[in-house]
Parts: sequence; C-alpha cells; structure tokens
Amino acid sequence: MGRITGIGGLFFRSQDSTALSQWYEKYFGIHSIGSGKIWEQEQGPTVFAPFKADTKYFSKNQQFMVNFRVEGLEEFLEMLKADGVRIDEKRDEASFGKFAWVYDPEGNKIELWEPIPENE
Repeated sequence: MGRITGIGGLFFRSQDSTALSQWYEKYFGIHSIGSGKIWEQEQGPTVFAPFKADTKYFSKNQQFMVNFRVEGLEEFLEMLKADGVRIDEKRDEASFGKFAWVYDPEGNKIELWEPIPENE
C-alpha cells in the first residue's frame, strides 16, 4: 500500500523570487531549485497543523507559516541580527523546545524552533 514519507517541497508566491531564494540560501542554507542543488534536511519531527482561519498566530495576509528546526537558536538569532534581519522580540519556551520568529525580506513571518534534545 502507498503512503506519504515526508514533505518533498514547499512552493509559494513571491514578489521577487530570485532575491527571496538568495535570502533563504544565505541565511538558512536552503538551496532553491534555481541553484541546481536540492536542500537535504536532517531527519527530525515535522508538525503539520492547519490553524483556524481567524488565527492570530501569524498575519491574516499570510496563508501559511514555515517552522524551521534550529540548533543553537540564540547564536543563530545573533547572526541574523548582525546582518539586519528583522527579528520579532517575542520568545517562547515550552516543554518541547524554544521558539523565536523572524521575517523574510517580503515580510513573511517564519518560526524558528529549537527542539529539546531527546536525551533531556
């Protein structure tokens, strides 16, 4: 029987797809299809969670929000801040990890999640 084995791609509209692709590659190490490389992510948990249409968790102008797993969240945020990336001041910590939010050049809110290591 067939089954889904993971997310194979993420496709979204952009005002300047070339510039945005370069931004994601520079800061997040994610190769776009235009680079000729495919991004190989590390194995780990992926949350799939439709939200109610009136959620305030992210902007109503944004149809979805990407959550990236991060190792060394504070250090990563410092690197982004030094380069002038827009960073939300809000932080959250839960039993399953730490969270922060940043924005890409087109204003899309991105969630960064540093999961709690399994051995803790």
